[in-house]
Amino acid sequence: MLRHVRLTMAEHFYGSFFIGDAKVVTKRPVIIHADLDAFFAAVEQRDDPRLRGRPVVIGADPKGGKGRGVVSTCSYEARRFGIHSAMPISQAYRLCPQAAFLPANGRKYRTVSKDVFKIFYDFTPHIEPISIDEAFLDISGSYHLFGSPRDTGMRLKKAIYEKTQLTISVGISSVKMVAKIASDFCKPDGLLEVKEGRVFEFLKPLAIERLWGVGSKTKRSLNLQGIKIIGDLAALSLPVLQERYGERGQHLYYLAHGIDFRTVQEEDDVKSVSHEHTFDRDTDDKEEILKNMLHLSEKVSRRLRRADLKGRTLTVKIRLKGFRTFTRACTLAERTNFTDTIYKEAKKVFFNFYKKGYKIRLIGVRVSNFHIPYMQDSLFSNEGDKKLEQIHKVVDRIKDKYGERAIHRAK
Repeated sequence: MLRHVRLTMAEHFYGSFFIGDAKVVTKRPVIIHADLDAFFAAVEQRDDPRLRGRPVVIGADPKGGKGRGVVSTCSYEARRFGIHSAMPISQAYRLCPQAAFLPANGRKYRTVSKDVFKIFYDFTPHIEPISIDEAFLDISGSYHLFGSPRDTGMRLKKAIYEKTQLTISVGISSVKMVAKIASDFCKPDGLLEVKEGRVFEFLKPLAIERLWGVGSKTKRSLNLQGIKIIGDLAALSLPVLQERYGERGQHLYYLAHGIDFRTVQEEDDVKSVSHEHTFDRDTDDKEEILKNMLHLSEKVSRRLRRADLKGRTLTVKIRLKGFRTFTRACTLAERTNFTDTIYKEAKKVFFNFYKKGYKIRLIGVRVSNFHIPYMQDSLFSNEGDKKLEQIHKVVDRIKDKYGERAIHRAK
């Protein structure tokens, strides 16, 4: 009988360990990162033949180069002009005024996304959605049904194209982070498999910021020490990195050697509900800011009730002139989906942050940390809350019948 053995992280990851003189081999995962190519723009080009081969930008109205907001995504034709997601829409217009600028059609994109995810589930039940157009798939227990991991990736790509006429890029590896990097490398419409024995060879020449968790600050710190590529980091010992970066040093050491213990996390639950508003001009008009904050609170509240959700964490997103972006959060006394509570707390959070002279470009409201709606946070029933809930339900029914603008709260 095998006695209980406590594995070190490295032993578990590398797939083998010894009990006495006997070597025990553990199975390594096979992970796909699947990412639709320029998803929103590709859907629009698919549905309108006049857009095919043209630069297409999805996002805010550029208003002749004076628009606010940012690029949501763009076609590969637009990327040749230097346009990319999150770029100010006015800058995108200056780079390529002849592009087709289109608003995002969320309903259409969600419908297509559902079709794609149905196909994912034909290949494995173990799926971690990352966004509307990308996911991790653990195919460890199913790839043998389709041949090899590479065969599985090719069949996945073919199935998606036949169903949606859209292309998808696929990265395959035993390491979650490497699968993601691989899919980025083979865009658009590619497939790249990094086999188990070649993970470190693949990572070694890449820029240090390719590692998960290496942001601009860490990159600058590493660059100052002459560490530019992942191979430079891997050359340092674990004690040296721990001395310099504490617990993060171990994390960097493992990633630099292609060791990532994160698995595919199946998650179907909604994590948060949010809405944002970009002002036509940077503003310090508190009345205008609060009016929009109330409207955002109403929209978030309504979506929460539709999903039978109540949240306890409220976050306000604030973007200032110059695209400096801040988030400030608070924990509510009880979970809620009431507009009044969300708005009241959002105002408090905003004014705790706001200082005279701030020009606001964007404001956002998000509620998270959900709970089963019929479970009470408090042991005592609150008659006032019951009345408020009834009022909200009446307002919801009116909006369902006559539209979102049929009734709204006075400021």
